[in-house]
Amino acid sequence: MHTEIERKFLVRGDGWRGRAEPVPYRQGYLARTSDRVVRVRIAGDRGFLTVKIKSGAISREEFEYPVPFEDARAMLDALSPGEIIEKYRYTFEEKGSVWEVDEFLGANRGLVVAEIELKSEEQDFEKPDWLGEEVSRLSRYLNVELARNPYCGWETGAEHRAEVNGG
Repeated sequence: MHTEIERKFLVRGDGWRGRAEPVPYRQGYLARTSDRVVRVRIAGDRGFLTVKIKSGAISREEFEYPVPFEDARAMLDALSPGEIIEKYRYTFEEKGSVWEVDEFLGANRGLVVAEIELKSEEQDFEKPDWLGEEVSRLSRYLNVELARNPYCGWETGAEHRAEVNGG
């Protein structure tokens, strides 16, 4: 078991590009409730099965296990499109922290999100210049929600600004 504490931010500009090679990700959700998900993922040429259980505002208990690639592919192929997301992930170190930048594809194309994993919810870190608004506490930016309610269908402008500002 591992406690995952992540902060998530929108990305502005291309200042992060060129720091890592993209790894293609395809992942889907076998089960989901209000506080837990079971996910199958292919990352590059590796398969994983993951259970996440919400344990705090930005914390989750995470249980992740490698599975054979062909098994992961078969599980993903059995899902409907509304249960799958695709993206490129770039992982690199900047300003003393490891960042993961997800560039979404398909119905989520245009959305680019950066994540940092922390040791505590209060941990300080230096923010890179290309980091935009924090969206850690906005459920619509969770991958499981992006599968169900893709970015291409969202309203923009005032509704988004009100959501980010807590209104």
